[in-house]
Amino acid sequence: MTRTPPQPDTATGIAHDTFPTPTAAPPRRRRRRSRAARSPSLTRSTTSSSKRSPSPIVSFSPSGENAKGVKNITRKVIKTLEGLGHLDVVDMVTYEEGDEEERRHDRGVEKIEKRDLRSAGAKPETNGHSHSHLTTVNGNGNGAVDGGSVDKTKKLDLEIPRKALHASIGFFTLYLYVSESDARKITLALWTALAIIVPADMLRFRSQRFERTYERFLGFLMRESEKNSTNGVVWYILGVNFVLSLYPQDVATVAILILSWADTAASTFGRLYGSSTSRLPARLPILRLPLAPRKSVAGFTAASITGALIAVGFWSLVAPFRNGGRDVTWALEGGVRAAGQHLGGGGWAGLALIGLVAGVVSGVAEALDLGSLDDNLTLPIISGGCILGFLKLLGMVTSWFS
Repeated sequence: MTRTPPQPDTATGIAHDTFPTPTAAPPRRRRRRSRAARSPSLTRSTTSSSKRSPSPIVSFSPSGENAKGVKNITRKVIKTLEGLGHLDVVDMVTYEEGDEEERRHDRGVEKIEKRDLRSAGAKPETNGHSHSHLTTVNGNGNGAVDGGSVDKTKKLDLEIPRKALHASIGFFTLYLYVSESDARKITLALWTALAIIVPADMLRFRSQRFERTYERFLGFLMRESEKNSTNGVVWYILGVNFVLSLYPQDVATVAILILSWADTAASTFGRLYGSSTSRLPARLPILRLPLAPRKSVAGFTAASITGALIAVGFWSLVAPFRNGGRDVTWALEGGVRAAGQHLGGGGWAGLALIGLVAGVVSGVAEALDLGSLDDNLTLPIISGGCILGFLKLLGMVTSWFS
């Protein structure tokens, strides 16, 4: 094999070595390194050839006036690539002593470019990284806010089938309450359903064939996070059975309605308007309870308003239809009831106070960050327990002044 002597380029004075390109061995891929990318014009000078590399080796050593011209061209090429986002460049352009004039010139050009970008409505880039952020939606759906701008091209998933099922349970709960259904029979039916759902949920983690069949029929009701964890229906039934077994029926019904409607409102409005509002603080200002940072003010507000409307509407319109309102914890006439006695705190003022407390409790309970605990379990338990505790406190205080 003969080597062709290097032929100098008359324009640049750069010598090029010409090698026959081998066809048997494919070119080796270079291992990527974590250092900053280099411009093709800053290739290292190499005097010795490598037999392993099929690519020609380019070597040049500009001197005199050509050196400054080559550096200027290199800077322009790098800046062009930075604007296109093709390179991740960090301090690639270096200056030598005596280049103060070039440094000032480059700074002036950068200021002009940034000013033009701002006037055009675009956001300037730094080191090849765009500062635009996407707004993401968290696993629980209450409008996660991760940045200032929104990716309008990203399709917003409102989980309509899941939300429809979630909200329909509230209407079914109202029907069972008004029709004076026995709470023990309802809990027994739910425990029976849970005895079928839990083994099926465990089986889908052990059988891929069953998992495909399971998700084919029920996958549209599941979130992506639930496909690798326990189904939310399990926690939903556990939360409902807990309140039906331990709370008075009117308080348990309000807790289930908060789970059904307030949680749905928080998720829906959080997804729609969460990017337009700020995120919640890390902790509640008063009790220092931990709040999920992915939750938004829009979702919190929607849950609070819905919870207040549920409490006011239930105890003023729905509760009197069951047994003539004789077995309720609070009545519009007489206020809090305990052991067949009226303790006071009734009237529209008392109802407004209950609605205010129920709204705050609904918003806080939905936004709490309790680690791996599912809100389908914690929301009815916390909201129902807080409302029941407030009713007892209201009856105790009003009885002192009556």
